[in-house]
Amino acid sequence: MNDFSETSEPRPHRDLPSPAWEDARLVAACLDGDADAWAALIAKYQRMIYSVPLRYGAQPHDAADIFQQVCVELFSRLADLRKIESLRSWLLTVASHQSLRWKQIRLRNDQPIDAADDDDKAPIEIPDAAPLASEQMVQIEREQALRESIDRLSARCSKLIRMLFYGDEPLPYAEVASRLGLATGSIGFIRGRCIDRLRKLLAEAGFA
Repeated sequence: MNDFSETSEPRPHRDLPSPAWEDARLVAACLDGDADAWAALIAKYQRMIYSVPLRYGAQPHDAADIFQQVCVELFSRLADLRKIESLRSWLLTVASHQSLRWKQIRLRNDQPIDAADDDDKAPIEIPDAAPLASEQMVQIEREQALRESIDRLSARCSKLIRMLFYGDEPLPYAEVASRLGLATGSIGFIRGRCIDRLRKLLAEAGFA
């Protein structure tokens, strides 16, 4: 008789890191060498980071390069961060600086090669790359706070919110109910409760 089940101890359940975790918890796990926590931290902020170079006019391949640069800087400086609660703002600042640097290099490279050697023409002035307006930075941070708050909802609420508001076209209640295994008549009520919970989470994040 195989008595393996009687003699072996069950493996402890591991709570896998998730983008829904608070930053302090994710960072602590990252510093402990948890690769899953690092993946979750990047997944949590990847859309926010990527959106910054796009606002500066970067094409997707350039935005991807800038995203990687921000991730490298995060990895190298993670242990030195003193205010984990400011991680989101710090990432926005790093992404903005990297994007601004990319923009400045692009503007210089766009100058005609012979412009400085042509004595008969006035020198071409290269415009300075301007940082994003504060309103745009606030909007990016609001979008990130919304994503984080949706991730903190229950699985059912999170799925429902995304189906109703984040698809290319809003799904009818009947389709949402079918996918979630709910009665069609209950969707409106559940939607209202999920939105109320989302409002509270946004208020807690400072974005009422």
